[in-house]
Amino acid sequence: MINKRLLIKNLLSHNDENSFYDKKQEISLSSKDGKAKFLKHICALSNSNPENNSYIVIGIEDEENKIIGVDFFDDSKIQNLVNAYLKNPPKIEYENVPFPRLPRHKVIGLVTIHPNNKVTSLLKNAWKYKKGSIFYRRGSNSMHTSLNYELRNTNKEIVDAIEKNARNNIELTLDGVFDFIKNHKPEFTPQYKVFNEQFVLCWAGEKKIINGEEYLSRVDIELINEQVKLFFSALDEVQISYNKHSFIITEYIYLGIEKKEELYPLEKTIINFKDNGKHNIVNEFLFVPPKLDVDIMFRIYENCKSIIKKIEGEIPLSTLEQEAILRLPTNCLICFLHGFVDAATLLLQAKNYLRNLEDKTTYIKYKEAMRVIRKVKYN
Repeated sequence: MINKRLLIKNLLSHNDENSFYDKKQEISLSSKDGKAKFLKHICALSNSNPENNSYIVIGIEDEENKIIGVDFFDDSKIQNLVNAYLKNPPKIEYENVPFPRLPRHKVIGLVTIHPNNKVTSLLKNAWKYKKGSIFYRRGSNSMHTSLNYELRNTNKEIVDAIEKNARNNIELTLDGVFDFIKNHKPEFTPQYKVFNEQFVLCWAGEKKIINGEEYLSRVDIELINEQVKLFFSALDEVQISYNKHSFIITEYIYLGIEKKEELYPLEKTIINFKDNGKHNIVNEFLFVPPKLDVDIMFRIYENCKSIIKKIEGEIPLSTLEQEAILRLPTNCLICFLHGFVDAATLLLQAKNYLRNLEDKTTYIKYKEAMRVIRKVKYN
């Protein structure tokens, strides 16, 4: 198994981006240009590395190679995006890798592009890039080129060496377990379990009893062997169970109008550990949105739209509107689930305002709402 934190360090030791890896401060899959640029880099790295993995490291300040981190990103359907836009799409993985000096909610994103030994191109238009476009890496740049482009050499030997030097060992595993326990307060009851005598999984969360059932909130789950954060929740309630070969996470969200909120199951994640030293993750989407009165939802939608219009126009909010800001992300989410599809776009327009609020609770709710919207869109 590859220790992903060590792999990232080995990649960053090549200070300049090159034809087998790229580094980004952040990526934006919610905008047309951000999505298109991401697809361009996937296409270029895949075509330039037909026999070996290639990588994108996210959360790195480019000039000084500084590790600054990004928010945890749990979009398991990112492969669907690649499949929808690329011809001969490579298999890709997005993993969240914790680093000791980063805040608890920050990670380094690692995108692994697996080789497929085929020419990858755009299946349809993406922003300014035309259908049929082919990209390769030339040094640190993803360049548009023709179908007859000749790839003179690959990076197989150097990437193999980097990955070999990032292999996990007992010392790294034990250090990872101790670090996990040390970095979580006792009230979060950090614990670990070994699966199949080789996989070490750690988790921590604050226990709650709701209607006689036990839930965890503010949950962290890490696969220590690979130094990958599998799950992070700032607000949602989570139930955890496991057996001899599997670890099961069931995630719930609170939804409702004003104080009449209820728990709704969102998604079940099953991590299966195999005897051959591999594991796979299966996601089962469980969410069935509540059905609320249409007239009430229309009034909530109009109120959200009015508040966001004032925010964009830098018009002072009334006292009631300032109080309503805390519920703005949840209200926009409920509107989206009731057919007001542009509520997602409206909420996105308020992002910078919410991020700059002194009380970060609303911004955390914003990120949770956008995450649910993204999952619903994919499913």
